Amino acid sequence: MLSSAAKLAEIRRLYYAATRRTIQADLARALDVLKSMSSEEERERAAVYMDGLAQMRSDWKPRSRARQEKAGRGDGG
Repeated sequence: MLSSAAKLAEIRRLYYAATRRTIQADLARALDVLKSMSSEEERERAAVYMDGLAQMRSDWKPRSRARQEKAGRGDGG
């Protein structure tokens, strides 16, 4: 079993090593580690990395064709 510091270090490592290709697996692993943390204080320290991983997943999510076309039109409509 990992210590509190090791759990936080693992989430931090996943955050810095995440790529577009690995983000889903990295986030799933980070969630597993987060769930294993025993105190709210530990989870609060990991929150910034979890937020970052979630944002990366959102940013790197493949766009649907309709969304790509809409995004390419700009403000003119």
